[in-house]
Amino acid sequence: MPTLTVTFCTFRRADRLDRLVAALRAQDCPIPFEILAVDNASPDDTLDVLARLQTLPGAPLRVVTEHAPGIVPARNRALSEALDRDILVFIDDDELPEPGFLRAACDAIVREGAQCVGGRIEIDFSPHPRPAWLDDEIAGFLGRLDHGDAPRWIENDTMPVWSGNTAYAMSLFRTYPELRFDARYNREGADVGGGEDAAMLRALLALGARIRYRPDMAVLHAVDAWKLTRGYFLKLHYRAGLRQGQFRLPDFPRTVLGIPPFLLAQFFRHGLKTLGLLPAGQAALVRQAMNAANALGTVIGYRRRGAPS
Repeated sequence: MPTLTVTFCTFRRADRLDRLVAALRAQDCPIPFEILAVDNASPDDTLDVLARLQTLPGAPLRVVTEHAPGIVPARNRALSEALDRDILVFIDDDELPEPGFLRAACDAIVREGAQCVGGRIEIDFSPHPRPAWLDDEIAGFLGRLDHGDAPRWIENDTMPVWSGNTAYAMSLFRTYPELRFDARYNREGADVGGGEDAAMLRALLALGARIRYRPDMAVLHAVDAWKLTRGYFLKLHYRAGLRQGQFRLPDFPRTVLGIPPFLLAQFFRHGLKTLGLLPAGQAALVRQAMNAANALGTVIGYRRRGAPS
């Protein structure tokens, strides 16, 4: 019988852990499973809460602490802890699994032969009012993911799956011991940015891995109030541009002050478009300002090549 671990990495969210662990233990999974909590040295009472939850009935809860700060060391610690398992399922500590979550993940890997599977992520706005400018396209940058109601195979990164709701066949990581979440995309604490899950997706595609989307592998993602601001989305896109310019773009032979001219042109073009949309306001303006912030970040990131992150 296959072995399965479902894991969450957690930092300073002790108040959410009771509901998350209870929801995981309530899952209808075709095989026995364990829950792995990777605490990222939380300064609150996370470890006390987890110790209490370990005494409750249901799937066993294993707890480890990763002292290196950030989501990448925590995710990589989960991979190391589950290296001898057959299936590892990731869920975030601000999410709750829908019924059928683990069953879908297990079915995709065991029966369909997927090596990675991701599912639908819905956003829970119920604790906070949703701003009028935050349409479904912009909500995608809060982690919302929906590729439709039919399962499908993922063949390129235009249809991603996110690490807040993914499962892996662990034979991949035993076959490719260098395959880990990329430390260049680390995000610490309440910082914004990241991109380690997109980098993992690109690495899996490069290896020719079989990647599956299952809509019945669904989670509900809670949104913190501080993320429901225009400034959050601008900073998120600026940071994504930094990483794009610093780590992903090739070296271009023609530069001006170390910057390719076409990157400067892109930034000025997006900046002018943003100014032109000022009278319109709302979603169109926010989305275009996000493009401008990303273009600025790409310029600065390219200029920083070779410098420390």
